[in-house]
Amino acid sequence: MRGGRGVAVGGGAGVVGIIIVLLVTLLGGGNIDLNALQSLDGVIAGGQQQQGEVHKECKTGQDAEQSRTCRLIGTVNSIQAYWSRVIDGYRPANTVFFSGSTDTGCGLATADVGPFYCPADEKVYVDLGFFQELQARFGAEGGPFAEAYVLAHEYGHHVQDLLGVLDKIGGDREGPQSAAVRSELQADCYAGVWAANAPSTVVASVSEDQIAQALDAAASVGDDRIQKEIQGQVNREAWTHGSSAQRQKWFLAGYRSGDPNACDTFSGPI
Repeated sequence: MRGGRGVAVGGGAGVVGIIIVLLVTLLGGGNIDLNALQSLDGVIAGGQQQQGEVHKECKTGQDAEQSRTCRLIGTVNSIQAYWSRVIDGYRPANTVFFSGSTDTGCGLATADVGPFYCPADEKVYVDLGFFQELQARFGAEGGPFAEAYVLAHEYGHHVQDLLGVLDKIGGDREGPQSAAVRSELQADCYAGVWAANAPSTVVASVSEDQIAQALDAAASVGDDRIQKEIQGQVNREAWTHGSSAQRQKWFLAGYRSGDPNACDTFSGPI
């Protein structure tokens, strides 16, 4: 939601996660085991640190099909597997799933903030209640790939951090053509790029129905939709993330191209 070193940016050792979860598909049911996720204190890439019941539970693609916990972890694995191949010197970022509040390198985070990336500690923070909020408050249809979109967007900010893009935001934090909006739309585009390339990582396939879930989630967090829901009117000059249409447009730009070079949101109109 904000940009710069030490300031949270939201929406929000080794290569492939604490375990390699071979996802047959990201569809399926199951509940989030919040206690298991919290016991991780962050998803550690590369298998160097595995903790608690999650280590026992998440070992196969079938586990991911039956367990939402494993599926979330497997999504993080897939995202980082892709970017580690694309970005020279890519540093995996830990993911901290939390409920309620947690301390971060960018200060205390609460559920009110939503998922975000903290450049100060290079971690992605996800309040699991946000996924339900998408549906209950902002009308998203939900689904596993809506959750995947949120995670991929936040890891897009990590990529921006590594490439120095977040430093471009400076004080230009509001308005329809602001650097803040451009950075958020680029993160959406990077999420689409990952979705296009996910089958080459630990995800076996991505269906059109799953892309529809991601697009629906992107629309639900557009500034115009959120402003209408909260204040009953749209104020473009207060935008920080872009409209629903823009967020869908740039996710599709990344998905259709499969190329991070297609994500230059800092040149020309958006």
